[in-house]
Amino acid sequence: MNFYQSALLFSLALGLSPACAEPATQAPGASIESLLAVARRENPEYAVTRFEAEAAAERVYPAGALPDPTLRTELQNITNDGSNANPNVLPSRVGSTKYTVIQPLPFWGKRDLKRETAEAEANQARGRSEASWAELSARIKTTYAQLYQAFHNEALTREIAALLKGLESITRTRYANGLIPQQDAIRVQLEQTGLQGELVVWETERHHLQSRLNALLRRPAHAPLAEPQRLRPLPPAARLDYATLDQRLQARNPLLFAETARVTAAEKSRELAYRNRYPDFSVGVSPIQTGSRVNQWDLMVEINIPLQQESRRSQEREAQSMLSAAQSRQQATQNQLQADLAENIAALDAAQRIEKLVRGSLLPQAQMTFEAALAAYENGKVDFATLLDAQRQIRKARLDELKAQTDAQVRLAEIERLLGEDL
Repeated sequence: MNFYQSALLFSLALGLSPACAEPATQAPGASIESLLAVARRENPEYAVTRFEAEAAAERVYPAGALPDPTLRTELQNITNDGSNANPNVLPSRVGSTKYTVIQPLPFWGKRDLKRETAEAEANQARGRSEASWAELSARIKTTYAQLYQAFHNEALTREIAALLKGLESITRTRYANGLIPQQDAIRVQLEQTGLQGELVVWETERHHLQSRLNALLRRPAHAPLAEPQRLRPLPPAARLDYATLDQRLQARNPLLFAETARVTAAEKSRELAYRNRYPDFSVGVSPIQTGSRVNQWDLMVEINIPLQQESRRSQEREAQSMLSAAQSRQQATQNQLQADLAENIAALDAAQRIEKLVRGSLLPQAQMTFEAALAAYENGKVDFATLLDAQRQIRKARLDELKAQTDAQVRLAEIERLLGEDL
């Protein structure tokens, strides 16, 4: 190899190395964790509630701060007792200039109540944001489990179609030898045609679920998703005790947290309404300029007179009604959440028992029945309808197993949504 050939090969290696070194971006979807990570970054609905919570948190300090002071300037005797026919507005050329700085002072405790109300409202916004994420993550977990079911149902249907194709060859051989009627060969073809229709249904269902997941991730509807590889492991029965989960629900549920914060805000608003019976103040200081010197100082105290007591009583009754409404809403939310928790725990337990029954008893029995029916059919001891029925039992058992697994995952996602955290 001469020098020019070596240089050419070296240049090609340099040109290809970046493309070879660049890893292909893997589509999310192989695990639920990859989908949740994308949703936390990209989902716009969750972003809205998160920014609203941040905005509410920024309102806390201004709510308890003193109002801005005001500056008032008064030019007095601008004609200098009539000696100046042309009025002058320069402070040093009028009779006197009074500068007044006024600071409003709310009655004692009002600022604290306003700040505490804003803190409670910020907690409401934070609770709504956490509830939004809990709802979003539950929808993603549910859709992921359903997509897993659709993928495996489609694979199972293809597997059964391959099995029927093998049975078709057996029926053709036996029909050619005059051992079975033509009806058996036709029935296996009809069964295959029916499976092709089911494949179309599962492919369409898989497409819909992938589009739904992409929408939750803020991706184009036809963006590729990896095939779901595994379902999340279910927690042991000891961790699904209702009393324990109920305590976690009351301590961690974001909706209940938001409703509790709403009650707190209503209580503080009621206290502030009662505190408005008392007057607010304003204090001021006024340096007075005469000529080019400040030679006088005035002090000022201003107080508003709360004469409109009937108006304040209406505000107090409104605040009390709002507090009662918040307390009722909190109780209703708690009752509904506890009922949903009990329902989902029972449904999860039922799904686990069904899966155990199918896997431990029904599926092995269906498998043995099919093998026995296949051997008997090859020996001419049973008809083709018995063989098809045995095959359908296997398929139904495996579909039931997948459905029970999916139902358990959906119930687990609902329980975690209610708790506001993963189990």
